[in-house]
Parts: sequence; structure tokens; C-alpha cells
Amino acid sequence: MGHRVTIYLPSLDGGGPERAMLNVARGLTERGFQVELAAASAVGHFLDIVPEHVRLVDLGCRRTLSSLLPLVRHLRRERPDVLISSHPHANAVALLANKCLQRPVPMVALRTSNFSLRYADANLKERAAMTLERHLFPAARAVVAVSKGVAVDLQRVAPRAAHLVRVIHDPVVWADHEEEAAAPVAHPWFGGSGPPVILAVGRLVALKGHAHLLRAVARVANARPVRLVIVGEGPERRRLNRLATSLGISRLVDFPGFQLNPLPYMRQAQVFALSSTYEALPNALIQAMACGTPVVSTDCPTGPREILEDGKWGALTPVHDAEALATAILKTLDNPVAPSLLKAAAARYAAQTSIDGYANVMAGILDADAHRRNGAKIQPNSGTQRPLKGIDERCLNAPLHPPPPPPPHTHVQGSNL
Repeated sequence: MGHRVTIYLPSLDGGGPERAMLNVARGLTERGFQVELAAASAVGHFLDIVPEHVRLVDLGCRRTLSSLLPLVRHLRRERPDVLISSHPHANAVALLANKCLQRPVPMVALRTSNFSLRYADANLKERAAMTLERHLFPAARAVVAVSKGVAVDLQRVAPRAAHLVRVIHDPVVWADHEEEAAAPVAHPWFGGSGPPVILAVGRLVALKGHAHLLRAVARVANARPVRLVIVGEGPERRRLNRLATSLGISRLVDFPGFQLNPLPYMRQAQVFALSSTYEALPNALIQAMACGTPVVSTDCPTGPREILEDGKWGALTPVHDAEALATAILKTLDNPVAPSLLKAAAARYAAQTSIDGYANVMAGILDADAHRRNGAKIQPNSGTQRPLKGIDERCLNAPLHPPPPPPPHTHVQGSNL
């Protein structure tokens, strides 16, 4: 019987990070791990796509921070072999919950955004959670960064945890990618003989830069007929609709809302455009490439330059520069990269490679614990990752240290958390 893994999430709503954790759960289950999803609140868009054989636990809390004590009780009762968490609030709660246990559960904390950039853009509540998260990172057994840029930033902002950082991309391109992408699109602008469609996929929030994309498309529309579809939901929807109207392109723009499977939209679009001000590793960009769809992106930190290999697979434009983005879209429409080349480039982000990374990190942790229980000397982790440019190799091949001996007594304080 496989090792037991608990993945802790705030909810099953949101966007990329939540979907990525579902994909990690799927991959680990396929490898024989017994996986459960413990959600502070088990509600959201992704409730219907929880992988088969993955147990779903609802901690029944409206707020992530209020799930601290329910999570402590759950971990005491279930005693999983490994705990994985993602999202600043979830990482903070999971790390704090572990400190409330007499026998801490070996924990892997996942960082799906650039810490420094996110902190600068966060409200006071999120900054408090991120400060706690950063302070507690050294209590984790591994800290996973989804891109090289995120890893470098983590080394800088959390130097006491630098030796714990591992770079593991999100599991993005699955074996059934082509099948999922071949599903029909219930939208009149796709599959016909109309103007080419520019597609964006992401939450309608300011950091995604959709306002700049609208301004870019207005410029493109002055040169040739095009349409723009922005898949996603969020608080910026009304403002973006008003902007489209003021730019005179409202009839050329559609917001079909959140789509559980955006791959068919990607496959049938003529250009995929990423206009973000910052990212970590934009999975949608990789998915579009895996569909063979030409892409353009802002050269935002971090991820696009890494994915596009310095612009080899798609144009990189300055952030907030609508004119440059419009020029890139026009050039891409006229001279697209061959679909076969884009698919080959996206294959670097095969889901199984990511799951290999998680499985190897957990194996290193569990082997170290087994050696410690048997009184053997713990050997440095041999690692399976290649050294990555721009990252101190100590981040990738450092030993996985066993946790310190538990205190004689732990006491849960701060019931108002």
C-alpha cells in the first residue's frame, strides 16, 4: 500500500494554483500514493474534477486561517506520511499546524507565485500571512518553487530556507492533452471562417494586464479584422467591459466566463496572448503551446522568458506596452511558429516529469526519516534535478534534514487565529 499524502488547500475555487494541486493529486494517485485533499472549505469550480480515488475532506471553515485547529485535529487523527500545501495562507496555516503537533508531519510547501512581487501587490491581510509563511519556511522539509525565477526570489527573501528549495514545474501537459483539446467549443467565433481569434485565459484581475491587451487589440483591429476572447472570471470584468466600449471594440470582444476545460478554445484560436504584469510559471501559456497555437507574451517576471526560451517560441514584449503587444500579435498572425515546434517545446513540461519531481522529493524525505529511526547516518540527497542556470546548486542538491526532536509538550494558543 502506497504512502499517504495529504494536500491542504483553502478551497477548490480560484485558478492555476488550485488546478495545479488537483493535477499533483492525480499524478501521485496514478503512482500508487494514497492521496487526500483537505480543504478549509470544499467548494468551488474544481469540485467536479477531483481525481478519482482521491479522498476529499471538508474542514468546514469559511476562512483559511480559521481552519488551523480543524487541520491540527485532522493531522493528529490521520497521521499522513507527507503534507503538501500551496497558497500563502494555506502554507502559513499548515506550517503552524505542524508546530502544534508533538510529532510533526513531514511537509512540502509549494510556492506558485513570486514572493517579492506578490508581497508588493498584496493587501495587509495577505502580507501578514506571507510574513508568517516566510518565517515558518525553515520548518518545512522542502520548499517547491514552480520556476527558476521563483526559486531565486525565495533564496533571497527566505535565506534560512534556501537549502530546502527545489524547482518542480507544475504538471501541465498530460497524455490526454490532445483528447481534451479536441472537444467542441460552444462559441460562434470558433471553428468557422470568420476573423482570426486572439485568446487570453486567466482570472480577471489587474495583475493579468487585460486592460493593456484590450488596448493592443484595438490597435490590431485598425490594421486587420480580429476578435478577442478572454476566458475567466474576476472582479475586473465590469471595468474591462467598459474599457472595450470606450475603445470602440466591444463588438469584437467576448468574455465567456470561467471554463473548466479551456484547451479547446486554445486549440482553435489563432493567437494566444499573455499580458500579465507578473507571473510565476504561466501554465496557460504552456497549454496553448501544447495545442500548437502561436503565442505572444509580456516579458514579465517570472516564467514567460523561461518557457519561450528568450523569445524562441513566441514574441516577448515589454510589460504595459500595448503598442508593442499589438505589433507582436500582428507579426504572429502573419508569420506563426509551426505547431509541431510549439508542441515539442511544451513537451518539456510533461506532467509525468513534474510528478517524478514530487515523488523523488518525498522519497528523499521518507528515506531520511527511515534512516533516522534506524539510527543510521543520513546521507545527502543525491537528487535527480539537473543544475539550473541562475540558481545556487545548493538549492537543488542539499541534504533533506530530519526535523528537530519534538518538544515535551505543545500547546495550541491563539484561538482567534
